[in-house]
Amino acid sequence: MASKTFAIKFFSLLISSFAIMKMATAGDPDILSDFVIPPNVTADGNFFTFTGMRSVVRGGIPTAFKVSKAALTEFPALNGQSVSIAVLEFPANTTNPPHIHPRSAELLFLIDGTLQVGFVDTTNKLFTQTLQIGDMFVFPKGLVHFQYNVAAQASAIAVSAFGSANAGTVSIPNTLFNTSIDDNVLALSFKTDVATIQHLKDGLAPKP
Repeated sequence: MASKTFAIKFFSLLISSFAIMKMATAGDPDILSDFVIPPNVTADGNFFTFTGMRSVVRGGIPTAFKVSKAALTEFPALNGQSVSIAVLEFPANTTNPPHIHPRSAELLFLIDGTLQVGFVDTTNKLFTQTLQIGDMFVFPKGLVHFQYNVAAQASAIAVSAFGSANAGTVSIPNTLFNTSIDDNVLALSFKTDVATIQHLKDGLAPKP
């Protein structure tokens, strides 16, 4: 619960990062009005309010890695505003697997615990860092990156800001092994056999 209190105290600091992200790389087209209202929706204070993070700041740490988003799908008022956030909750020894955000950079702010983070550039150079509470790390737009809570017992919480209302997420493991890419293509690409590829796919298959 102490970590939740800490998260609340630092939430205001994250809001200021929106401006930074928008200047760095806005991923959304400009709009020609103050804001965008969906059809049959009333423009009042409720429309511009998102309450979906209440469960995050009031609840306990989940048993598995969890992402709580305030993006275009969850918060329609963000349409055209080129901002969104996500709260990342890491129980001990959990990871946010390698992934890509095709439409925005990501500015991650660690508010509790420690995290190992990193990204790979287009020359296949790996940039890594171990973050402490209060540290920020930027993942450039469109590059493969990850976060990992290596602690055996302690949890970690981070908030990520994006310069797009719809940054998008492409999970590398799921994209490769949980879609319909032919096993032979994957086996040849990874210089292994089809049995190994099928084993990897079985591990990523949705649990019933």
